[in-house]
Amino acid sequence: MAQGTGQATEQDATRRAEQGTFAGMPVPLYPASPSRLMAWLDCPRRYRMQYLDRPRPEARAQRAHTSVGITTHNVLRDFWDLPELQRTPDGVGELVRTSWIDLGFRDAEQSAAWRQRVREAVVEYLRGMDRTRQPLGLERSVALRTGSITVTGRVDRLDDRDGELVVVDYKTGRQVPTEDDTRTSLPLALYAAGVARTFRRPCVRVELHHVPTRTVVAHEHTTESLDRKIDEAESIASDLRRVDADFGERGVESSSFPPRPSALCTWCDFRAHCPEGQQMGPEKSDWAGLDSDSYAQSALHATGGN
Repeated sequence: MAQGTGQATEQDATRRAEQGTFAGMPVPLYPASPSRLMAWLDCPRRYRMQYLDRPRPEARAQRAHTSVGITTHNVLRDFWDLPELQRTPDGVGELVRTSWIDLGFRDAEQSAAWRQRVREAVVEYLRGMDRTRQPLGLERSVALRTGSITVTGRVDRLDDRDGELVVVDYKTGRQVPTEDDTRTSLPLALYAAGVARTFRRPCVRVELHHVPTRTVVAHEHTTESLDRKIDEAESIASDLRRVDADFGERGVESSSFPPRPSALCTWCDFRAHCPEGQQMGPEKSDWAGLDSDSYAQSALHATGGN
């Protein structure tokens, strides 16, 4: 999901949905996004700080692996805007250079090394694709409306493969996704359902593309499995409607947002404001999320950009 302005719009819509209604009026649809739903499942305390607290607690500075991920996504988006003759390794290199985000790295040397690794990984990822076949959508916003919720999300890439719509989500982290990750992913299922509603065409295939290793894992949903995921989203949103209202009445004194301590606490952007999270171990460094091994695999197969 987009951050910044998009998040503010979603928060405003949530406040409007929480306002009281006159007797006989329908209950407003709950506005959500896949990231908002997943934040609640990860940790109610973090959800409150990220989406409800005003003023919002200050989050930690951006980590290096986030800079790598954002840069990679931006390059894979902008690549398709290049003229076909410029869709080359040199073209990718220039996009990486101009898109590079120099935040969170240990020093300038580490940043430069990762910039080169991202270039090599994206080149190798794109090498196996038909670079003349334009995606149907890039960072395309889609929406889904049910009887109780509205869900908006943004798809990294939407392909039209001989009439079949396919949702593609890029991954750049250290963990290589599995088929089970694709099958069980609530965001991917909601994207597929949103694409089907937006384009009025069936969309059941979802894919996770791990750019560093060029791993692609796919799952073919059915109408029934997508309906189950929509039911899951509605159930989570029902909980959120309740706790949002409780927060509106009690603020930070609400007991609806207990912390959920886990290993994720050492990575949490709001750890400084959560004593329970601080007890889960030392905070990770800004560059701890970088996985040299996965990008090194790409570098071994790179051809020097020719």
